Amino acid sequence: MKGDTIQCVVGLGNPGPRYADTRHNMGFWFVDRLAMRYGSVLRAENRFFGEVVRIRTETGECWLLKPMTYMNHSGRAVGAFVRFYRIPPERLLVVHDDLDLVPGTIRLKRGGGHGGHNGLRDIIAVLGRKDFVRARIGIGHPGHRDAVTDHVLSRPGKIERESIESGLDELERHWSLMQDGDLQMAMRVIHSAT
Repeated sequence: MKGDTIQCVVGLGNPGPRYADTRHNMGFWFVDRLAMRYGSVLRAENRFFGEVVRIRTETGECWLLKPMTYMNHSGRAVGAFVRFYRIPPERLLVVHDDLDLVPGTIRLKRGGGHGGHNGLRDIIAVLGRKDFVRARIGIGHPGHRDAVTDHVLSRPGKIERESIESGLDELERHWSLMQDGDLQMAMRVIHSAT
C-alpha cells in the first residue's frame, strides 16, 4: 500500500572539506548522488541554514536539503525549510549514518526514536514529531563507546567504503519507489539486497 510521496530528502552531515569523506556524512553523500543523477546543483540558502535544490524526477518534483548547521543542530535547517514550504514531516526522507548496522547495510523505516543520533535528536526536537521516513546507512560500530566520536568523524577504509558505496547504489536504484510513497516495496527490495 502506497503512502505519502516524498517532497524533501534531507541528507545529514557536517559542512566543510574536513568532514566531506567521513562516515558521519552519509546523508550528504546520498543527496549529492541524487543531485548529480538529475543534473542539479545544490546552492547555499541562508534562510534555510543549508544547501538546497529542487529536482525533477520520473515521479515528480522533490527538494534536496543539506543542513550546514553541523550535525547537532540539523533541526534548525529542517524546521526552517519545512515551515517555509509547508511540508508535513511524513513527506520527509532523512538519510543518515547508523552505528548499529554493518557498513553498507541500508534500512528504511518510518518513525521511531533517535537511537542516540544527534542529528535525528535535534530534528525530532524541532519538529515535535517522529513520523518522517529514515534511510539508515550502516557504518559499523568501533566496539567501544569512547571510540564512537573518532569513528564517525574519520574516513572509512577502502573495503568499508566499497561496501557503503554498494549500499548507496542500492538505495539510489530504488529511490523512485520511496519518492512515490511505496515504502513497503522499497523496504522489501532494499532490505533483501543489503
